[in-house]
Amino acid sequence: MTSAALPAQLSPPQLALSERAAHLLLGAEVVAVPVLPQDADDAAGAAQEGGPILGPGAEELGEALGLDLVGAAEAARATGRTGEVTTVPVPGGSAADPDLRLVLLVGVGAATPTDLRRAGAALARATRGRGDVATTLAAITDDAGLEALVVGAMLGSFVFHWRSSSPEQPPVRRIVLAGLPDPDGSRPALDRAVALGGAGWRARSLATVPSNLKNPAWMAEQARQVAATAGLEVTVWDEGDLARDGFGGILGVGQGSDSPPRLVRLDYAPPGAGRRTPTVALVGKGITFDSGGLSIKPAEAMSTMKRDMTGAAVVLAVMAALRDLGCPVRVVGLLACAENAVSGSSMRPGDVLRHYGGRTTEVTNTDAEGRLVLADAMAYAVAEVEPDALVDVATLTGAAKVALGQRTGALLTDDDALAELLLDAGTGSGELLWRLPLHTAYADKLASKVADSDNAGAGPGAIVAGLFLQRFAGSVPWAHLDVAPVGDVPADHDEWTAGPSGFGARALLAWLCGPDPLAGVGS
Repeated sequence: MTSAALPAQLSPPQLALSERAAHLLLGAEVVAVPVLPQDADDAAGAAQEGGPILGPGAEELGEALGLDLVGAAEAARATGRTGEVTTVPVPGGSAADPDLRLVLLVGVGAATPTDLRRAGAALARATRGRGDVATTLAAITDDAGLEALVVGAMLGSFVFHWRSSSPEQPPVRRIVLAGLPDPDGSRPALDRAVALGGAGWRARSLATVPSNLKNPAWMAEQARQVAATAGLEVTVWDEGDLARDGFGGILGVGQGSDSPPRLVRLDYAPPGAGRRTPTVALVGKGITFDSGGLSIKPAEAMSTMKRDMTGAAVVLAVMAALRDLGCPVRVVGLLACAENAVSGSSMRPGDVLRHYGGRTTEVTNTDAEGRLVLADAMAYAVAEVEPDALVDVATLTGAAKVALGQRTGALLTDDDALAELLLDAGTGSGELLWRLPLHTAYADKLASKVADSDNAGAGPGAIVAGLFLQRFAGSVPWAHLDVAPVGDVPADHDEWTAGPSGFGARALLAWLCGPDPLAGVGS
């Protein structure tokens, strides 16, 4: 592999809380206030009747600047629609803040958490390259809305670069949430938001790293670093360990590459954990580049395959944030990492692989490799971890994208309670999931004349892939997140930036860090 060194990456904006009015914060280059639709509840802070409703701080800001902000909003035909931004230049600053150069009127819609997450992202995009921003957007909501606003602002700022110079549009340096009645009381919500946004940022960043640097050994090293900072136990299997312990799926997929495969295990336990503390196992697909193998992909389908380890990136990002978010259950994260390459030693169509635990798979398509590495890790989890629930995450099938488009992830599971928990977590976090049927009528598509299963049976691809994986879950309540539909974002929208998405970290954290992540599961 060509030697590569990733340049230093930029961080998300710093976040701060203040009870002071936004226009009185010295050094703020931008002040942003919310705009609500005309029919918004006056409790949100109406500044006038009959036009767009400007939220807290707008009247005082307008007086300090000698500006008619209501008139500016009306002239721009501002509606208060979520994410709508009206720009009002302030070239001379103000007496209180000579650094002020811009006022932003940011639409917040109905000011739900979803609205505020999207408004936060719009604010972040509108202030790229700026220094300090003061905003009263958080003054119209509760802690849940503040959390969503911060997550949106962080992820809407995301940038990755491998330039010889600095990025063209770095994130805003700092965002101060101003005009809060009790900043200290809102500190836990801010800390939680920073952990959630940071997990999304980490997953997105890992998925974006090019594959001339990112190989299975590199992923294992990232896991070691996370373990050291997050207080996790870590175990890494190299190619010798994998052969000794019978991980034939991971070895088979990785055998064609000069970069040998790895399996990584990370262990988290909450403070005071005992024998009765439940355990969840997370398994992430970590294909650091997917050429398709000998069943090679067309060039246009290969161009985004650096992100085919999104599942492993998500699991790693989740593990890194569990302690900060107070997860109440044990969690074991498994990253099944390999590069699916083309060479004289590549896995061939017709080969038979023996997975951890003994099941065999006939490989009829080397581009259906993700399920092969997941199968090994899932079988290991069931046998050695003995979890109360098992969830795998993978950019697995193009069929899921055909079914759901590019804004919703697929969920397949054999446990209705687990399905509801994950669907609710996805909705609340902004990472939407849709349940597909795990229809056993298609199980015969996996039949092989020479092995326990065929890895690429005909039929509805997402469902057949789920049925293949289900056989490695045994009797453990299990869910499969196929995030291939949302693995790549074609253009900026809401809190998503164009490129690899890292989809799933926030949804899994919302689930795992709730008060009872396994309520009703397995019953």
